Amino acid sequence: MGPTRAQFIQYAPAALAVVPLVAGPWSALAAAAAGAGAWAINTSAPVLRSLIACGFTATGCGIAAHEVLAAGGNPLFALGLAAPAGAAALAHHRNIAGHTPALTPATTGTAAAAGLTSQAQLITAWWKEFISGPTQTEDRKLIQAGANLEHLALEADDDHVAFTGIITLPQGQQVRVKAADIAAVYQIPVSQIELGDPKHYAPNALPVTVHLKVPTAQPQIVAGTPTAPEEMWAAYVGVPEGAMPGTTLTLTRYDGPLDWEGIATRDRRAIGTVNLQDLAGNLDLETIQIALAPGDKPSQMGIRVMREHALMHGTMLSSVVGELSMDSRGYVRAGTYVDGRAALLPLAQPGSGARHLYLVGGSRSGKSGLLEQILLSAHRSGIAVILASPQAGTIAGAPLSAYLGDGLDEAMGALRLAYAMMLDREARYRSPAFPFTDPLVLVVIDEAHMLLSASSPYHLEAKAIVEQLTRRSLKRGIGVVLATQTPLAEDLGNSTVIRSQLLIGGGAVFLRCARGQGSLVGANAVEGAEGLDLSMIPSQWPGQYAKVADRDMSGLATEAAAAPEDGTFGLGYLLTPGSQAVQFRSLHLDVPPVSLAGGGPPVGIEDCDAWRERDAISQTLMVDKRGKNLIGSLADLLAAAEGASQEAPHHNAGGPHTTAGPSRPGGPGVAAGATDGQELIKPRILELLREQSIPMTAETIARKLGTSAKNIKPRLSELKKRDEVTNENGLWRAA
Repeated sequence: MGPTRAQFIQYAPAALAVVPLVAGPWSALAAAAAGAGAWAINTSAPVLRSLIACGFTATGCGIAAHEVLAAGGNPLFALGLAAPAGAAALAHHRNIAGHTPALTPATTGTAAAAGLTSQAQLITAWWKEFISGPTQTEDRKLIQAGANLEHLALEADDDHVAFTGIITLPQGQQVRVKAADIAAVYQIPVSQIELGDPKHYAPNALPVTVHLKVPTAQPQIVAGTPTAPEEMWAAYVGVPEGAMPGTTLTLTRYDGPLDWEGIATRDRRAIGTVNLQDLAGNLDLETIQIALAPGDKPSQMGIRVMREHALMHGTMLSSVVGELSMDSRGYVRAGTYVDGRAALLPLAQPGSGARHLYLVGGSRSGKSGLLEQILLSAHRSGIAVILASPQAGTIAGAPLSAYLGDGLDEAMGALRLAYAMMLDREARYRSPAFPFTDPLVLVVIDEAHMLLSASSPYHLEAKAIVEQLTRRSLKRGIGVVLATQTPLAEDLGNSTVIRSQLLIGGGAVFLRCARGQGSLVGANAVEGAEGLDLSMIPSQWPGQYAKVADRDMSGLATEAAAAPEDGTFGLGYLLTPGSQAVQFRSLHLDVPPVSLAGGGPPVGIEDCDAWRERDAISQTLMVDKRGKNLIGSLADLLAAAEGASQEAPHHNAGGPHTTAGPSRPGGPGVAAGATDGQELIKPRILELLREQSIPMTAETIARKLGTSAKNIKPRLSELKKRDEVTNENGLWRAA
């Protein structure tokens, strides 16, 4: 097989410089012409010119050398004439350096088959399968279509395998592939992914380095100092004064001193409660770096130590939409456990009824986000919601509720309606043959301490209603989701009944609390979550303080969205019936939950007496003046509601809510304060609702008109009877 065209173009000048010295000028000239004509076809103009010039130079030198030898001259002179030919050859090499001929398709295929290893082919195949496409499996979304991996380079030796490349997109697009995405595809820790800083590269081209295999970090053993996990455990944890005395550690996975898993065992004795802070101190780690996983045997407990927390990058809400609806067992996806398994919450128990949920979390802990997620799951599962939100306007998912009590007074009204619904169903479900065709109902009480604590004006009534709901409502298809800021007993009105019934009838979620208010010991102990101190859950991941200190002075990014690693929102412990509390993290709301509801109306409550009389019931006091003797039957409740509605006009005209004063021409005996309340406020209410043309709560109307909600609510009821305003789920608008 002869030389290729590329090889001839590169090495022909050297041949042309030698051949004329041996074969004479005419053969040299013929060789130059043949080479230029046969091999320079389709060659770039600079290379063609360089090759012809080199051939002519060599031929000229050959003719001169031949004449010298024929005339009997000194052979050294003839040899010296080869120097210009060699210089021409070097010049040609420089000329073709920037014009190397492209490989033919056949050559490209051969090089790929010979140079691209099977491992490199596998890396590329996985990238296209899961990240860039065009391949796409059913029910699985590509991470970023078109984000190709270019300039792949593979580095491999005995204990290290890595590849580098550039994530490339068409001009105008931005790389959105994250380190966590790549780690999930190649099933390696996120710490083994190195992405370039987007600030230093074009938006559509980002370099990446992936360490598929890294050398095992061996502990640096210092004489006399325990370093291996088993040695550390025996020296500090298993000793009598340690966090888990009498235990031994068996490693199940070891990827370095800050990344390992094991099982702690105590010989035929229960391990009992473990203080996580003491354990972290024994191992010289931060609390967030350790996760405990109780097993089936009380004498064993799983231990996990993490260099980077497994839940730091979160699970996106949009990626698990299919798991938000209730399954056949009554569970919905609430987040992800520390071991990567799906964390599930029970909302119902097939064949039995609804389930309760106790939710604890302070400010900025992720409690509101989890509540919105629960509202979305209820909506997608056909569960009606009665929402009591004492802090008006704090739940973005409020439109998904069948009845909204937005504000302190309205929230109390929602509790009254929930109690009335329970009484109504008890009256209708007396016969065992009654078909359970009504929808499940969730009574969601946010910031419950504002209603239940001793400082609340509704303390006694709210406490009595919630105690009865948690005791009696499950069999009637009504569950209670109760959220407070701390696990302290006073947040539940010092009622042991409420907490015990919530935990017996469902599960619990514990998120971060304020310092000194999150201890689950003593009077606040919860079975299955012994020893936890929720105030020890940090607000930031390790190393994030330094990241925040690296200021970006480019200006406020108004469209920027928080990433999961920007804080520990939603990180806490999930306790389900019959198990131990396990560390988990709720879903990251990368999209508003309401946007996944499908745009349909909220799930409605069945047409019954309690629902038809909901406006009157929500304003009817259900306990006596001492806060005792809660109304116990639906008939008594409806009678009390009817009586309250009949007394309302007389009460508003001259009752204790009015101010005595001189009579006005409109009628004798009508106080001026009452006149202002009835005749002056109602036109202002109508004017406000017509001008704003948006639905408002009674508290919002009162705030805009500069008065109290107690003055507004009776006026709204009167306007509704005249059909001048309408009320839908606690939101008022002009008719």
